[in-house]
Amino acid sequence: MSETPRLHTAGNTLLERARALRPLIERDADQAEEQGRLTTSVVDALHEAGLFGIWVPVSLGGAELSPRELMAVLGELSYADPSTGWVVMATCLENGTAGAYLGDEAVERIFKGPRMPLFAGQGTRPGVAVPEDGGFRLSGQWSFASAMLHSQYVHSLGAIEGTDEVRIFITPIEDVKPLGNWDVLGLRATGSIDYSIDDVFVPESQSHVFDTNVPLRGGAIYRLGLLDQALICHSSWALGVGRRLLNELSRYAVARAGRTGQIAGSDAFHTDFARAEAKFRAAAALVRETWDDVERTLDSGRTLDVRQETMVRLALNHITSTITEVSHFVYASGGTSALRDGLIQRLFRDVHAGAAHITSGPQSLRECGRELAGLAAGESWALFGLEP
Repeated sequence: MSETPRLHTAGNTLLERARALRPLIERDADQAEEQGRLTTSVVDALHEAGLFGIWVPVSLGGAELSPRELMAVLGELSYADPSTGWVVMATCLENGTAGAYLGDEAVERIFKGPRMPLFAGQGTRPGVAVPEDGGFRLSGQWSFASAMLHSQYVHSLGAIEGTDEVRIFITPIEDVKPLGNWDVLGLRATGSIDYSIDDVFVPESQSHVFDTNVPLRGGAIYRLGLLDQALICHSSWALGVGRRLLNELSRYAVARAGRTGQIAGSDAFHTDFARAEAKFRAAAALVRETWDDVERTLDSGRTLDVRQETMVRLALNHITSTITEVSHFVYASGGTSALRDGLIQRLFRDVHAGAAHITSGPQSLRECGRELAGLAAGESWALFGLEP
């Protein structure tokens, strides 16, 4: 990738390690897609590079990177391979927030051993949790558990029976029934299968209130809360994949320069490429500007106001829709090379799979417009909508 922001020492080191893994990740990408999960070689290399600890609090042996540092590292991995970036962002968000918000007893059980624990799960559609002495009994079925085929723990949303409270519950992988069915257009190597949990006891310390922004460990980033941290993930992914799309099309055009009838000699292609590059860079600039502002706010000890919450949602929605548009141009310009199985085709499919995520959905965009137009006075953000 290019346009790398200035990072602290830890962030620079981890970014360099992520970049150094690109040849391995690219080499194994086709195999990973075929088998529906990352290769063991890639997972082991990510562990050895410390990249599964980028979100974990320093007190638990992690790097606890800032939003901008996380975006740089996750963007680099997503540039190398969208599925690899997706797996890392999902499990790192979940082990990072677990490390920040879970009780001491749970953290002592989970964060031990030579490797960072890997998490998978789903935090949008809740199961049911029945209170029981010392914890809860959790049941339900969830979809899109990215990275589950590599994980030791599962992160699931559950509604507490008889209350309005929703919590995140962490369960060992052994307590989960995988349901498979990851037969999809793109992001095939993420193994984002469905799963169910049937009446499993979860100690209270292995759960936390879904919308908490008061960490028990760690610093400023955890004051964002879980959802805003998820927006970092998806924004980072879009930055990496969008840049890769345009770079691949450039390589395709250069390789055909000088041949009669090729796009390298087309004035229309030159114009359209310039427009696509401008659109992507503008969307990327909005993401970076928005998160620069967020980071300054966090560093000052303040929390985000409603307009900042609007902007992190708008920036994600805009870059996601932008890279989807760019992917159409790249695919159409790639001719038969894009039509056949290969990198451009895979990037096209992966972009459309990633764009379907709920964080980039139309509800958030509508609500962003309402707030920006001054029509939501006195309202605040609750997940993907504004409420009085």
